[in-house]
Amino acid sequence: MTNAISVRESVPEKVWGGGGTGRIAEWISLAILGIFVVLALFPRQIAPFDPISQDIPNRLQDPSAAHLFGTDELGRDILSRIIFGVRVSLSTAIIAVLVSLALGVPVGLISGYVGGKLDEVLSRATDILLAFPGILVAMTIIAVTGRKPVMVAVAIGIVNVPVFVRITRAVALKIRGLPYVDAARSAGASDVYIMFVSILPNCVNVIYIQALLVASHAVVVEASLSFLGLGIPPPAPSWGGMLNQSRSYFYQVPSYGVFPGVFLVALVLSLQLLSNSIQKALGVRT
Repeated sequence: MTNAISVRESVPEKVWGGGGTGRIAEWISLAILGIFVVLALFPRQIAPFDPISQDIPNRLQDPSAAHLFGTDELGRDILSRIIFGVRVSLSTAIIAVLVSLALGVPVGLISGYVGGKLDEVLSRATDILLAFPGILVAMTIIAVTGRKPVMVAVAIGIVNVPVFVRITRAVALKIRGLPYVDAARSAGASDVYIMFVSILPNCVNVIYIQALLVASHAVVVEASLSFLGLGIPPPAPSWGGMLNQSRSYFYQVPSYGVFPGVFLVALVLSLQLLSNSIQKALGVRT
């Protein structure tokens, strides 16, 4: 996870950077993300079966024409559960990013712009939050609030608040002394106007890149929590939950655990590749 990002003096003219290999990676990541978005928006139209419908006589089946990815220990279609799991992962990532942005960006702006003792207090508070493992903080929040899907996403979002505080603070510290900011201040602009109209737009690039990284991190944390039994409660399909349940049947039906893992890796890597491509194109270095 990136803790600090700074902006270069010059920005390349190309929106998409890199040579042939980089461009191929960009388009592949966009194509994969597009497929995941379609699956998340229309799971009932795409999934061949009800994800929670049980068929005990056909339990633990290998991939076949009837069940392309096989069936689980309750006879549920694995492909259908994976497709519905896309919505769980993406919705969790989106909510987590929104929570992180809503809490972290304003705090980072205030800390970097005001400076002084307030900056010191907010920076130390951020350091304390970063000192705790993210998964542990999320587990603690979920233990208090319960395993509701929205609360799981909010807990993951809170974990990533310090990251947005740091990167926004870093950009605000660099920009607050520039001539155009001094000119706005001399013209009588309020501090709130300067922070959110003069400084915030210059933070958009790094915030956008970090949002993609936080989204990929949220997908992994959600799967980890579900794997530990603290994420989305069953029978709702979750990739982490499927990986946990498949452990007992790995040698009997290897595909049970392989396919959810492949989808999880594909989503995380596509978000990471897209973030790296945009980072290079916009001239942002970590």
